[in-house]
Amino acid sequence: MNIDDTDRRTAVDDPPFAEADLPWNHPLARALSRLGRRLKQGDRNRPWILDAAVTAVVALMFCVPELVHDDDGMRHGFDSRFTELPWPGTLALQAGLVLPLLWRRRRPSLAFAVIISVFLLQLALGVWLRADIAVLIALYSLVLHGELRRLPAACAVTAGALGLVAVRLPSEVHVLDALFFLFSTITAAVALGLAVRIRRGQLAVLRDRATRLEIERDQRSKLAAAAERTRVAREMHDIVGHNLSVIITLADGGAYATDLAPERGKQALQLIGDTGRQALGELRRMLGVLREGTQTPAEPELSPQPGVGDIDALCERIRSAGPQVVHRSSGRLNTLDRGVQLAVYRIVQEALTNALKHGGPDARVELTVSVEDSLLHIDVHDTGRGADTGRARPHDDEGHGIPGMRERAALYNGTVVAGPAPGGGWTLRATLDVTPWADIGLAQAATTGGAA
Repeated sequence: MNIDDTDRRTAVDDPPFAEADLPWNHPLARALSRLGRRLKQGDRNRPWILDAAVTAVVALMFCVPELVHDDDGMRHGFDSRFTELPWPGTLALQAGLVLPLLWRRRRPSLAFAVIISVFLLQLALGVWLRADIAVLIALYSLVLHGELRRLPAACAVTAGALGLVAVRLPSEVHVLDALFFLFSTITAAVALGLAVRIRRGQLAVLRDRATRLEIERDQRSKLAAAAERTRVAREMHDIVGHNLSVIITLADGGAYATDLAPERGKQALQLIGDTGRQALGELRRMLGVLREGTQTPAEPELSPQPGVGDIDALCERIRSAGPQVVHRSSGRLNTLDRGVQLAVYRIVQEALTNALKHGGPDARVELTVSVEDSLLHIDVHDTGRGADTGRARPHDDEGHGIPGMRERAALYNGTVVAGPAPGGGWTLRATLDVTPWADIGLAQAATTGGAA
């Protein structure tokens, strides 16, 4: 009973064969594969070596025996139909058949034409040579390396020449049998050449496809990395730029008020500390997302991204630095998707930061955020100093200011337009299409209300 259970478990648990048992994983197969790769590499570097080796092998196997054979015992019944030339003539015909194999891959059509011409001359002289195997090698090389449009003519010429050979064979060999054998050799040479050519073409296509896929993968990785760097740079600019602008303005005001009103200087220092702590918290949250996860998911301290509801606190921080900020809102802003709310908050944050930087602490800023039908409008107008000069503010057209706002608006098919106001000051107007996002927000709000 135990033996049967053990055999049954072995049959179920063990795979039918291990991966190491596959034919291509055998050490001999791997060694042959490595040898083949080395030979291919050597052939690419010095292609003449292989051509010379093939020519030398054919000469040793089929030409040398022809020159040293025994006149009485080698020909048998072939002497009745074929003649034998003196060795100089035989050597000349062998050279004409074998030497063109040296350029069988570089000029396959020329090599085949020369060899088949020598073969026809040999038949006209009534000579049969073992070196005639070069005709089949030349045909194979033409199929593998030459132009396929010339293949039918080459096959027809070869078949006609070998048909003449079959007719001149001794009577003991039936003509049909000889034709079948000779035409089978032609078919084998052509089929082998086509098979190798198709296989090489398939491998070339696969290599090209693999190369393209690697290039596309690298490009996608680079584009993803560039997009992520842009997103992180935009977030870091919004966080650091805004808070540093507030801190610098508060520090300047506190330094000015220290001698005149020490209490105002102390208040400015407290506001600087609060703003710095808020900036530090946002930076920690941002860097925590970028840091490779070496902690458990429960350990990081996460906080929600700012939204429309945080604009009031943002305006209060700007007011603490000096400017008068008037904030108005209308429409169903709280029902917008969190992504839309983050984009609105960052656009407003950048606009107020620019107003603080370039308008000064005495500026008056009017901010309006409204939703009308499917469009969300953000209007920011400040009356700061130097805004009526008609020149673009340097921060708006460089770095991540206006371009960052336009990128955020473009995510929702929106636009951002900024420039000097006709009556003086600076105006920024952003428009976002929130049709799908407003519908999603209303659905989520209805679901939440129904569940409550």
